[in-house]
Amino acid sequence: MIKHFSLRHEVTVASLARSDAEAQEARGIAPHCAAFSMGKVSNPIQFLRMLARLPTRTPSSMGFFYSPDLEKQVRTLLATRKFDLIFVHCSSVAQYVAHVSGIPKILDFGDMDSQKWLEYAQHKAFPISLGYKLEGKKLMREEKRLAGIFDMCTATTRAEWESLRAYGVSTPSDWFPNGVDSEYFSPGIEPYDPDTISFVGRMDYYPNQQCMFDFCANMLPLVRLRWPQAKLLIVGADPSPAVRKLGDIQGVTVTGSVPDVRPYVRKSAAMIAPLSIARGTQNKILESMAMGVPVVASSVAAGGVDAVHGEHFLVASTPQDHAACILKLMSDRSERARLSCAGRERMLTHHNWSESMKRLDTIVERCVSQPFFSLDGRVSHEH
Repeated sequence: MIKHFSLRHEVTVASLARSDAEAQEARGIAPHCAAFSMGKVSNPIQFLRMLARLPTRTPSSMGFFYSPDLEKQVRTLLATRKFDLIFVHCSSVAQYVAHVSGIPKILDFGDMDSQKWLEYAQHKAFPISLGYKLEGKKLMREEKRLAGIFDMCTATTRAEWESLRAYGVSTPSDWFPNGVDSEYFSPGIEPYDPDTISFVGRMDYYPNQQCMFDFCANMLPLVRLRWPQAKLLIVGADPSPAVRKLGDIQGVTVTGSVPDVRPYVRKSAAMIAPLSIARGTQNKILESMAMGVPVVASSVAAGGVDAVHGEHFLVASTPQDHAACILKLMSDRSERARLSCAGRERMLTHHNWSESMKRLDTIVERCVSQPFFSLDGRVSHEH
């Protein structure tokens, strides 16, 4: 989105960085923006900020994403520069500009995070489940409040947009799909390994952890009964000790952070996405299909992808279904080749960034063309 906006506009980016390495990597956006500001945070302090908000009405998530340094930088930018639009990605950082008036503001929720926390509560044991439920309710209340003070709200999928509309907020809203860089995520030239399947995702993220624990316990054994040489690659940054321990299982490799996920996915007979908790669009599915690697996904993970089961990817609901789909792709080269071609073609036609960004451009135009109230309370149409 930053790259797209920079084609026609002067873009200033404000974001967070959790380490020196992350801050250094973030400098890669420099060619695509006029300026960028970063607030450095550390997890121990952010967790304390979360705890401090537990007895308050403010969601703990807001504490985790709060940086006094970034807040100061944003206030300085707003005081010294004239901006025609403020675009916020994810509700947890809306706090930095929630007070701003006189500038059109779009809040891109992406996913409705409150619903994700409420889903977490169903998978956690008592009394931890109560904490997740409380956070979900607090976040829902905050999402409604924020939606009411922005000029336009967006979501990633129609389903997430329907969740937003169900709040009953009068603010105009719309949705635009995630896309995939089909040139970067393109098929490889090396042959794939029919014995290998892969999973990609940050492994400090609970839904990813939970689905890998479940897959290794209940699905991988079914695959290995028929295909003893089957191998699983768990590819993603910051695996917890419990995730790393999955590497003790025969045939399972936990890579940790890698410089490039593409070689791991391209060598796979299939990329799996057996998540039981998922909101919005799973980028891992889009990227794998764009690389010509067939995907076996759970129904909840597949929900945000504009593709058809059996035509472009495979959707499974039970451990037996997952195992059967994976074994089909391992053993049947022609079926894998068919889904490889069909999946990539679907990404090119239905999840192409250029088409998604055209939709976003329309949303932006709608927002900035609306009348809005300036700081002195007068209605203005000029930006």
